[in-house]
Amino acid sequence: MAEGLSYSERSAILLLAVGMDRAALVLKHMTPREVQVLGTNMATVGDISIGMMDEVVEEFITAVKSQTALGMDTDDYIRNVLVSALGADKANSILDRILQGGSTKGIEQLKWLDTRSIADMIRLEHPQIVATILSLMESEQAAEVVMFLPESMRADLFMRIATMKGVQPSALRELDQIMEQQLTGSDNVKSTNIGGIDAVANILNFMDGGATDLVMNEISEQRAELAQEIQEKMFTFEDLSTIDERGMQTLLREVSTSQLLLALRGVGDELKSKIFNNMSRRAADMLRDDLEASPPAKLSEVELAQKDILAIAKKLADAGEIMLGTGGDELV
Repeated sequence: MAEGLSYSERSAILLLAVGMDRAALVLKHMTPREVQVLGTNMATVGDISIGMMDEVVEEFITAVKSQTALGMDTDDYIRNVLVSALGADKANSILDRILQGGSTKGIEQLKWLDTRSIADMIRLEHPQIVATILSLMESEQAAEVVMFLPESMRADLFMRIATMKGVQPSALRELDQIMEQQLTGSDNVKSTNIGGIDAVANILNFMDGGATDLVMNEISEQRAELAQEIQEKMFTFEDLSTIDERGMQTLLREVSTSQLLLALRGVGDELKSKIFNNMSRRAADMLRDDLEASPPAKLSEVELAQKDILAIAKKLADAGEIMLGTGGDELV
Protein backbone atom coordinates (compact mmCIF):
# COMPACT_ATOMS: atom_id res chain seq x y z
CA MET A 1 0.00 0.00 0.00
CA ALA A 2 1.13 3.62 0.58
CA GLU A 3 3.51 2.74 3.42
CA GLY A 4 7.09 3.63 2.64
CA LEU A 5 6.16 6.37 0.16
CA SER A 6 7.77 9.77 0.66
CA TYR A 7 5.67 12.90 1.16
CA SER A 8 6.50 13.99 -2.39
CA GLU A 9 5.33 10.65 -3.80
CA ARG A 10 2.10 10.84 -1.80
CA SER A 11 1.53 14.37 -3.10
CA ALA A 12 2.15 13.17 -6.65
CA ILE A 13 -0.40 10.37 -6.24
CA LEU A 14 -2.93 12.85 -4.84
CA LEU A 15 -2.50 15.13 -7.86
CA LEU A 16 -2.92 12.17 -10.20
CA ALA A 17 -6.08 11.22 -8.32
CA VAL A 18 -7.81 14.61 -8.52
CA GLY A 19 -7.57 14.88 -12.30
CA MET A 20 -5.71 17.10 -14.75
CA ASP A 21 -7.71 20.33 -14.28
CA ARG A 22 -7.58 20.32 -10.47
CA ALA A 23 -3.93 19.28 -10.47
CA ALA A 24 -3.13 22.22 -12.76
CA LEU A 25 -4.87 24.63 -10.37
CA VAL A 26 -2.79 23.30 -7.47
CA LEU A 27 0.50 23.50 -9.37
CA LYS A 28 -0.19 27.14 -10.27
CA HIS A 29 0.30 28.03 -6.59
CA MET A 30 3.65 26.26 -6.23
CA THR A 31 7.21 27.41 -6.76
CA PRO A 32 9.11 26.30 -9.87
CA ARG A 33 11.24 23.89 -7.82
CA GLU A 34 8.17 22.37 -6.12
CA VAL A 35 6.56 21.88 -9.54
CA GLN A 36 9.74 20.18 -10.76
CA VAL A 37 9.88 17.82 -7.77
CA LEU A 38 6.20 16.91 -7.99
CA GLY A 39 6.33 16.56 -11.76
CA THR A 40 9.27 14.18 -11.49
CA ASN A 41 7.46 12.09 -8.88
CA MET A 42 4.28 12.02 -10.98
CA ALA A 43 6.30 10.72 -13.91
CA THR A 44 8.24 8.09 -11.96
CA VAL A 45 5.87 6.95 -9.21
CA GLY A 46 5.19 3.71 -11.11
CA ASP A 47 2.13 1.48 -10.89
CA ILE A 48 -0.52 2.84 -8.52
CA SER A 49 -3.18 0.50 -7.21
CA ILE A 50 -6.72 1.63 -6.44
CA GLY A 51 -6.09 0.81 -2.79
CA MET A 52 -2.96 2.93 -2.70
CA MET A 53 -4.76 5.90 -4.27
CA ASP A 54 -7.71 5.54 -1.88
CA GLU A 55 -5.34 5.46 1.09
CA VAL A 56 -3.52 8.63 0.03
CA VAL A 57 -6.77 10.52 -0.68
CA GLU A 58 -8.29 9.39 2.62
CA GLU A 59 -5.17 10.51 4.47
CA PHE A 60 -5.41 13.93 2.80
CA ILE A 61 -9.11 14.34 3.62
CA THR A 62 -8.48 13.43 7.25
CA ALA A 63 -5.70 16.02 7.45
CA VAL A 64 -7.90 18.72 5.91
CA LYS A 65 -10.82 17.97 8.23
CA SER A 66 -8.57 18.29 11.26
CA GLN A 67 -7.43 21.77 10.19
CA THR A 68 -10.57 23.35 8.73
CA ALA A 69 -13.35 25.06 10.67
CA LEU A 70 -16.13 27.54 9.90
CA GLY A 71 -16.23 30.93 11.56
CA MET A 72 -12.46 31.14 11.77
CA ASP A 73 -10.30 34.25 11.76
CA THR A 74 -9.09 34.40 8.15
CA ASP A 75 -5.64 35.82 8.83
CA ASP A 76 -4.98 33.31 11.60
CA TYR A 77 -6.20 30.46 9.40
CA ILE A 78 -3.95 31.50 6.52
CA ARG A 79 -1.01 31.87 8.89
CA ASN A 80 -1.57 28.47 10.52
CA VAL A 81 -1.99 26.67 7.19
CA LEU A 82 1.13 28.23 5.67
CA VAL A 83 3.26 27.64 8.76
CA SER A 84 2.10 24.03 8.85
CA ALA A 85 2.84 23.53 5.16
CA LEU A 86 6.02 25.55 4.72
CA GLY A 87 7.59 26.15 8.12
CA ALA A 88 7.66 29.43 10.04
CA ASP A 89 10.45 31.24 8.14
CA LYS A 90 9.15 30.63 4.62
CA ALA A 91 5.52 31.18 5.69
CA ASN A 92 6.26 34.54 7.31
CA SER A 93 8.03 35.73 4.18
CA ILE A 94 5.00 34.84 2.05
CA LEU A 95 2.53 36.21 4.61
CA ASP A 96 4.18 39.62 4.46
CA ARG A 97 3.26 39.81 0.78
CA ILE A 98 -0.21 38.25 1.10
CA LEU A 99 -1.47 40.28 4.06
CA GLN A 100 0.04 43.53 2.79
CA GLY A 101 -1.71 43.11 -0.53
CA GLY A 102 1.55 43.56 -2.44
CA SER A 103 3.01 41.44 -5.20
CA THR A 104 6.23 40.83 -7.07
CA LYS A 105 5.00 39.48 -10.37
CA GLY A 106 8.12 40.32 -12.34
CA ILE A 107 10.46 38.75 -9.80
CA GLU A 108 8.23 35.66 -9.55
CA GLN A 109 8.44 35.25 -13.33
CA LEU A 110 12.21 35.61 -13.10
CA LYS A 111 12.28 32.53 -10.84
CA TRP A 112 11.02 30.35 -13.69
CA LEU A 113 14.13 31.00 -15.79
CA ASP A 114 17.12 28.69 -15.62
CA THR A 115 19.71 29.85 -13.12
CA ARG A 116 22.36 30.77 -15.70
CA SER A 117 19.89 33.07 -17.46
CA ILE A 118 18.98 34.72 -14.16
CA ALA A 119 22.65 35.31 -13.39
CA ASP A 120 23.20 36.82 -16.85
CA MET A 121 20.23 39.16 -16.34
CA ILE A 122 21.24 40.49 -12.93
CA ARG A 123 25.07 40.44 -12.97
CA LEU A 124 25.28 44.06 -14.22
CA GLU A 125 22.67 45.42 -11.81
CA HIS A 126 23.66 47.30 -8.64
CA PRO A 127 24.85 44.81 -5.98
CA GLN A 128 22.03 45.81 -3.65
CA ILE A 129 19.49 44.93 -6.34
CA VAL A 130 21.19 41.58 -6.93
CA ALA A 131 21.24 40.90 -3.16
CA THR A 132 17.54 41.69 -2.88
CA ILE A 133 16.61 39.41 -5.77
CA LEU A 134 18.65 36.55 -4.28
CA SER A 135 16.88 37.08 -0.94
CA LEU A 136 13.50 36.68 -2.62
CA MET A 137 14.42 33.35 -4.19
CA GLU A 138 14.35 29.87 -2.71
CA SER A 139 17.72 29.20 -1.05
CA GLU A 140 18.63 26.34 -3.38
CA GLN A 141 17.87 28.35 -6.52
CA ALA A 142 19.72 31.37 -5.15
CA ALA A 143 22.77 29.19 -4.49
CA GLU A 144 22.76 27.99 -8.11
CA VAL A 145 22.49 31.58 -9.38
CA VAL A 146 25.41 32.69 -7.19
CA MET A 147 27.60 29.98 -8.70
CA PHE A 148 27.15 31.64 -12.11
CA LEU A 149 28.12 35.08 -10.78
CA PRO A 150 31.77 36.22 -10.63
CA GLU A 151 33.64 35.11 -7.51
CA SER A 152 34.61 38.72 -6.85
CA MET A 153 30.93 39.60 -6.29
CA ARG A 154 29.92 36.82 -3.94
CA ALA A 155 31.25 37.88 -0.54
CA ASP A 156 29.91 41.42 -0.98
CA LEU A 157 26.47 40.08 -1.96
CA PHE A 158 26.30 37.83 1.11
CA MET A 159 27.32 40.66 3.43
CA ARG A 160 24.57 42.82 1.92
CA ILE A 161 22.00 40.03 2.40
CA ALA A 162 23.15 39.34 5.96
CA THR A 163 22.81 42.99 6.99
CA MET A 164 19.55 43.58 5.12
CA LYS A 165 16.82 44.71 7.52
CA GLY A 166 13.91 44.84 5.10
CA VAL A 167 12.70 46.41 1.87
CA GLN A 168 10.07 49.12 1.71
CA PRO A 169 7.17 48.42 -0.69
CA SER A 170 8.12 51.41 -2.86
CA ALA A 171 11.66 50.06 -3.28
CA LEU A 172 10.32 46.58 -3.96
CA ARG A 173 7.98 48.05 -6.59
CA GLU A 174 10.87 49.85 -8.25
CA LEU A 175 12.92 46.66 -8.26
CA ASP A 176 10.07 44.70 -9.79
CA GLN A 177 9.67 47.33 -12.50
CA ILE A 178 13.31 46.80 -13.41
CA MET A 179 12.63 43.10 -13.90
CA GLU A 180 9.12 43.16 -15.34
CA GLN A 181 7.34 46.51 -14.58
CA GLN A 182 4.31 44.70 -13.14
CA LEU A 183 4.35 45.28 -9.38
CA THR A 184 1.39 46.92 -7.66
CA GLY A 185 1.06 47.70 -3.99
CA SER A 186 0.72 50.32 -1.31
CA ASP A 187 3.41 52.40 0.35
CA ASN A 188 1.43 52.59 3.58
CA VAL A 189 2.46 49.20 4.87
CA LYS A 190 5.40 47.78 6.74
CA SER A 191 8.58 46.65 5.03
CA THR A 192 8.94 43.10 3.73
CA ASN A 193 11.19 40.89 5.83
CA ILE A 194 13.86 39.48 3.53
CA GLY A 195 17.57 38.89 3.83
CA GLY A 196 19.40 38.46 7.12
CA ILE A 197 21.87 35.96 8.60
CA ASP A 198 19.52 33.00 8.14
CA ALA A 199 19.08 33.75 4.44
CA VAL A 200 22.84 33.80 3.87
CA ALA A 201 23.39 30.58 5.84
CA ASN A 202 20.66 28.77 3.88
CA ILE A 203 22.05 29.86 0.51
CA LEU A 204 25.62 28.93 1.47
CA ASN A 205 24.43 25.50 2.61
CA PHE A 206 23.33 24.78 -0.96
CA MET A 207 26.52 26.02 -2.62
CA ASP A 208 29.57 24.00 -3.60
CA GLY A 209 31.84 23.43 -0.60
CA GLY A 210 34.87 25.12 -2.15
CA ALA A 211 32.88 28.17 -3.21
CA THR A 212 31.36 28.43 0.27
CA ASP A 213 34.83 28.39 1.85
CA LEU A 214 36.06 31.17 -0.45
CA VAL A 215 33.06 33.35 0.38
CA MET A 216 33.36 32.75 4.12
CA ASN A 217 37.11 33.48 4.10
CA GLU A 218 36.56 36.81 2.37
CA ILE A 219 33.74 37.79 4.71
CA SER A 220 35.93 36.81 7.68
CA GLU A 221 38.69 39.12 6.46
CA GLN A 222 36.32 42.07 6.14
CA ARG A 223 33.79 41.44 8.93
CA ALA A 224 34.89 38.70 11.30
CA GLU A 225 31.91 39.01 13.66
CA LEU A 226 29.42 38.76 10.78
CA ALA A 227 31.23 35.68 9.45
CA GLN A 228 30.98 34.05 12.87
CA GLU A 229 27.23 34.73 13.05
CA ILE A 230 26.75 33.20 9.61
CA GLN A 231 28.88 30.17 10.47
CA GLU A 232 26.83 29.50 13.60
CA LYS A 233 23.65 29.37 11.51
CA MET A 234 25.03 27.04 8.86
CA PHE A 235 24.19 23.35 9.08
CA THR A 236 26.60 20.86 7.53
CA PHE A 237 26.14 17.23 6.57
CA GLU A 238 28.19 16.10 9.60
CA ASP A 239 25.76 18.02 11.83
CA LEU A 240 23.09 15.44 10.96
CA SER A 241 24.62 13.37 13.76
CA THR A 242 22.85 15.73 16.21
CA ILE A 243 19.39 14.56 15.08
CA ASP A 244 17.68 12.33 17.62
CA GLU A 245 16.97 8.67 16.80
CA ARG A 246 13.34 9.19 15.83
CA GLY A 247 14.29 12.11 13.61
CA MET A 248 17.06 10.13 11.94
CA GLN A 249 14.66 7.28 11.20
CA THR A 250 12.20 9.77 9.68
CA LEU A 251 14.96 11.25 7.52
CA LEU A 252 16.24 7.87 6.35
CA ARG A 253 12.75 6.92 5.12
CA GLU A 254 12.92 9.88 2.73
CA VAL A 255 16.45 9.22 1.44
CA SER A 256 17.25 6.69 -1.29
CA THR A 257 19.93 4.07 -0.72
CA SER A 258 21.93 5.34 -3.72
CA GLN A 259 21.94 8.88 -2.28
CA LEU A 260 23.08 7.62 1.10
CA LEU A 261 25.78 5.40 -0.37
CA LEU A 262 27.29 8.35 -2.23
CA ALA A 263 26.88 10.88 0.59
CA LEU A 264 28.65 8.73 3.21
CA ARG A 265 32.01 8.77 1.39
CA GLY A 266 34.60 10.26 3.72
CA VAL A 267 32.07 10.99 6.47
CA GLY A 268 33.15 10.73 10.11
CA ASP A 269 32.49 7.63 12.20
CA GLU A 270 30.05 9.44 14.50
CA LEU A 271 27.57 10.18 11.72
CA LYS A 272 28.02 6.75 10.12
CA SER A 273 27.30 5.04 13.45
CA LYS A 274 24.23 7.22 13.98
CA ILE A 275 22.88 6.23 10.57
CA PHE A 276 23.72 2.51 10.88
CA ASN A 277 22.14 2.36 14.37
CA ASN A 278 18.87 3.70 13.05
CA MET A 279 18.57 1.18 10.20
CA SER A 280 17.63 -2.46 10.38
CA ARG A 281 20.64 -4.71 10.99
CA ARG A 282 20.31 -6.22 7.52
CA ALA A 283 20.10 -2.83 5.80
CA ALA A 284 23.06 -1.51 7.82
CA ASP A 285 25.21 -4.53 6.96
CA MET A 286 24.36 -4.21 3.27
CA LEU A 287 25.21 -0.49 3.31
CA ARG A 288 28.55 -1.16 5.01
CA ASP A 289 29.40 -3.80 2.43
CA ASP A 290 28.42 -1.52 -0.44
CA LEU A 291 30.55 1.31 0.99
CA GLU A 292 33.59 -0.95 1.12
CA ALA A 293 33.06 -2.42 -2.34
CA SER A 294 32.02 0.66 -4.29
CA PRO A 295 34.62 2.47 -6.45
CA PRO A 296 35.84 6.01 -5.69
CA ALA A 297 33.44 8.85 -6.50
CA LYS A 298 34.03 12.46 -7.55
CA LEU A 299 34.02 14.94 -4.68
CA SER A 300 31.46 17.07 -6.54
CA GLU A 301 29.08 14.09 -6.75
CA VAL A 302 29.49 13.34 -3.04
CA GLU A 303 28.83 16.96 -2.10
CA LEU A 304 25.74 17.05 -4.34
CA ALA A 305 24.32 13.93 -2.66
CA GLN A 306 25.01 15.42 0.76
CA LYS A 307 23.30 18.68 -0.17
CA ASP A 308 20.27 16.78 -1.50
CA ILE A 309 19.95 14.96 1.82
CA LEU A 310 20.41 18.23 3.73
CA ALA A 311 17.60 19.75 1.64
CA ILE A 312 15.33 16.84 2.62
CA ALA A 313 16.30 17.30 6.28
CA LYS A 314 15.52 21.01 6.18
CA LYS A 315 12.16 20.38 4.56
CA LEU A 316 11.29 17.86 7.27
CA ALA A 317 12.45 20.33 9.92
CA ASP A 318 10.29 23.11 8.42
CA ALA A 319 7.32 20.71 8.54
CA GLY A 320 8.02 19.92 12.20
CA GLU A 321 8.84 16.29 11.44
CA ILE A 322 12.39 16.45 12.80
CA MET A 323 14.54 18.89 14.74
CA LEU A 324 17.96 19.94 13.53
CA GLY A 325 20.32 20.85 16.35
CA THR A 326 21.43 19.83 19.80
CA GLY A 327 19.98 20.29 23.22
CA GLY A 328 16.62 21.31 21.82
CA ASP A 329 18.06 24.38 20.10
CA GLU A 330 17.01 24.55 16.47
CA LEU A 331 19.83 25.51 14.12
CA VAL A 332 17.88 26.20 10.94
